[in-house]
Amino acid sequence: MILEVKAKPGTGADLVAFFRSILPATRAHDGCISVETLQNSDAADDVAVVEARESRGQYEKYLAWQRDRGTSAQLMERLAEPPSIRHFDVTDA
Repeated sequence: MILEVKAKPGTGADLVAFFRSILPATRAHDGCISVETLQNSDAADDVAVVEARESRGQYEKYLAWQRDRGTSAQLMERLAEPPSIRHFDVTDA
């Protein structure tokens, strides 16, 4: 899964700090294989989160858990526009 977000202007560092505060729980959540946060070198308000999970179903459960906790709403408050969420499957290439 790749989550791409654009922070409100000039707040990219604050957005990264927010992710730093919530991602330990994400990494500990059932089915999480890995999570990395990337910040655009040329546009610091652009941030991507690359996450690998054992299954899409586990991601959906995780997302519901974050919504129930209010974390999704906290993220949306920090964004200049709606996020992009894309799911990919690993290939044998």
